Amino acid sequence: MSRKASSMDADLQKVFGKPIPVLSEAVVGHDASPALARALELRSFLALTEEQVARVRVRDRVHADMDPDRDMGELSADKLRFDAQWLEAALDARDGYRAALGELLRTMPPPDQRARPVRTTQHRATATLPASAAPAPPRAGAAPAPRP
Repeated sequence: MSRKASSMDADLQKVFGKPIPVLSEAVVGHDASPALARALELRSFLALTEEQVARVRVRDRVHADMDPDRDMGELSADKLRFDAQWLEAALDARDGYRAALGELLRTMPPPDQRARPVRTTQHRATATLPASAAPAPPRAGAAPAPRP
């Protein structure tokens, strides 16, 4: 799991009631519910995407290219278009991970209903019938058939 912070860490801590490092350890140790494992998986994708958006020099390049003191002859529409597409894709991915994680957290069962194993048992009734309760022969109790 990613140790980088994400914009939804506070939401995860609120829902699961523990700090992110503790939740991450629970998943590593396989002591976690499937919902927690899925939430932390989405969180790691979100953190990675947010880190890429924050670290990317695309914003800096666009600002530098658009600087009013810059020589306009160096400006490249193709380069700006590529940078804008890259940034848009990264922001779309971030928004998608935030939406998926938010939906998961909204639709999870309340904490007091989670992680309760359900035990089901099937009872079998076995009994032997006394000889007097043996099945009646066919036509038992039926009215006698008329004789021709």
